[in-house]
Amino acid sequence: MLLVAWVSYRKSRGEVATRDGYFLAGRGLTAVFIAGSLLLTNLSAEQLIGLNGSAYGFNLSSMAWEVTAAIATICMAFIFLPRYLAGAFSTLPEFLNSRFDDDVRRLTVLLFMLGYGLVTIPSVLYSGSIAVLRLFDVPELFNLPYTQALTLTIVMIGSTGALYAVFGGLKAVAVSDTLNGIGLLLIGLAVPLLGLSALGGGSIEDGLHIVANTHTEKLNAIGGPSDPTPFGTLFTGMIFANLFYWCTNQYVIQRTLAAKNLAEGQKGVLFSGFFKVLVPFMMMIPGVIAFHLYGPVGSEGGLPSIDLAYPQLIRDLLPTYAMGFFLAVLLGAVFSSFNSLLNSAATLFCLDIYLPLKQRQGAAVVDDKQLLKIAKRASVVIALFSFVVAPMLQFAPEGLWQIIRIFTGFYNIPVIAIVIVGLFSHRVPALAAKLVIVFHVIAYGLLKFVLDDWVTIHFLHLYAILFVIEVVMMLVIGQLYPRQEAWTFKRSDKIDLQRWRYAVPCAVTLASSVVALYLLFSPVGLVNGISVAFWPLILALVGINMLLWWDGTRDKVARAE
Repeated sequence: MLLVAWVSYRKSRGEVATRDGYFLAGRGLTAVFIAGSLLLTNLSAEQLIGLNGSAYGFNLSSMAWEVTAAIATICMAFIFLPRYLAGAFSTLPEFLNSRFDDDVRRLTVLLFMLGYGLVTIPSVLYSGSIAVLRLFDVPELFNLPYTQALTLTIVMIGSTGALYAVFGGLKAVAVSDTLNGIGLLLIGLAVPLLGLSALGGGSIEDGLHIVANTHTEKLNAIGGPSDPTPFGTLFTGMIFANLFYWCTNQYVIQRTLAAKNLAEGQKGVLFSGFFKVLVPFMMMIPGVIAFHLYGPVGSEGGLPSIDLAYPQLIRDLLPTYAMGFFLAVLLGAVFSSFNSLLNSAATLFCLDIYLPLKQRQGAAVVDDKQLLKIAKRASVVIALFSFVVAPMLQFAPEGLWQIIRIFTGFYNIPVIAIVIVGLFSHRVPALAAKLVIVFHVIAYGLLKFVLDDWVTIHFLHLYAILFVIEVVMMLVIGQLYPRQEAWTFKRSDKIDLQRWRYAVPCAVTLASSVVALYLLFSPVGLVNGISVAFWPLILALVGINMLLWWDGTRDKVARAE
């Protein structure tokens, strides 16, 4: 952990004196740092424990949250990122201000800040602290009551993570994320291999044979109606949830807005998509291995809770000398999500609240030094606020995941609806965006808290229904009350917009990997034995990719000549 902190300090030293340096790493992030930071920003303790627990208790259907995100990264690389970088935007609300007006900007900032401050930041701290408590038994270690141990762990993790965001800006966050990402990959690959070895009596091959040929229903990613993630939701609300997260959520997209150029941004975003395809092997197969080692949840010899699957595996499989390294990786994953959220919340406050306010008050120029001072103060205040809110999540009657699901739904769908309509229409006015935000908050609140006994539809299907209604609303208003002047995109010359030459074949390979993964973990593949259709379908995917890559390489040679 000290090594990561030292390298992050050295890499970010002297680069945080300006607003672009602090908020956007000087607009100089390369593909490696973008991909590494995206990976660690997205993955945290709740995925390590939650996804493995879902695989242990049910099957692989919940891999949809991770694997289908790869499709959203393709959309980001080809549709959203070129437009964001062309305008040299620092935040998503800044783009909405350009497309609509300042009121839409303020409303979206309000939604983001409330969501981050009340739910997302505290939940990252809480889930990370719970993981540390379960894995290392902190209450017994320090002889403290559970609540005190939880609060102490939250404050310790939050204080350490805040140092990166407060003093190092986005560059320190991205560097530390990338280094911790290497550690996460090492642990993510080591645990399933150790688990297979234990299952196979010392032979990884024998363990793999057991997993692939016994209780193969555990390997089914095609979720039914009673599974955590029904397969049908992949084609409704899951699409929009992933598009929001990977294409419009400020704390995720901020490192892509800091790309050195479009080519580096596309490479980084697409590489992160390939990491998402690996997540089931690192964060769900261990849960299946736990089922084979310990038996079904609640059975004799089985674990009492699905959330104990990964912690129990770590205790049983990881050598004692590696526990410190695992703790550093676990905390690194928590730090990453926390400090990314903190940095983005401070960015939104400074660039979309404080700066416009000063400009309306008549300030011609706001000094960078003053702006960074405000950013650091805002980060400290937000961190302290999260220390107060995070311990309260232990009293949530329906659990952490339910809290996150409910409150994220208040702002994810209207934001992605407004951004998509804003990008692809030129006459829809700001009035439409404002009405959609108000409509969604009221409609979603009624459906989730007042009419929930009558509206029993899966929340992801609800996302899709509301998205369609809101897009139609905006388009109708655009027809009835169009803008007097059509919106035109104003390009900036700050960033090189030359596309990465291998972007298209890389995207096709990524999409093919998603399809291949669903073929593997389905009745066509490993479930009930490999079917006759499996290999022809895989070979067809391989053939398509070989043709595309060969064509791309041939074009490169032709241009060189």
